[in-house]
Amino acid sequence: MLCPKCRSLNNKVVDSRLNKNEVSIRRRRQCLDCDFRFSTIEEIMRSELQIVKRDGRREDFDRNKLINGLKKAVEKRPIERLQIEILISEVTAELNKEYDQEIPAKVIGDFIMERLKTLDKIAYVRYASVYKDFRDINEFAKEISELK
Repeated sequence: MLCPKCRSLNNKVVDSRLNKNEVSIRRRRQCLDCDFRFSTIEEIMRSELQIVKRDGRREDFDRNKLINGLKKAVEKRPIERLQIEILISEVTAELNKEYDQEIPAKVIGDFIMERLKTLDKIAYVRYASVYKDFRDINEFAKEISELK
């Protein structure tokens, strides 16, 4: 594991605990070169998962795509990176439970929006505006009114 501060590979695990979602482990690490402490999340990855896009194309499941999409939605919001990681872990666990190999992209978006709605309503509307492809202000207004 690379230290995010000095990029050293020399670190140790200080603490490990099961996350609330019970499908991932949060590890607290300390760099042995610069003493910086950081957290990582470990979970089982299934490489055979395929995402079925709206147009029928298929692509490999990419956790980083989910994280990048969420980062944009939560930008300048009071949400920590760890909360995003936990949200993604929960979504991934649910997908692994319900689907064997192919997952419709719509399902992933719905799972993420469901969790974002309880985490941060502004981030939810941002994510929904891209995911649902809002075309005008009326669609924004409708989504916001449904949140109230």
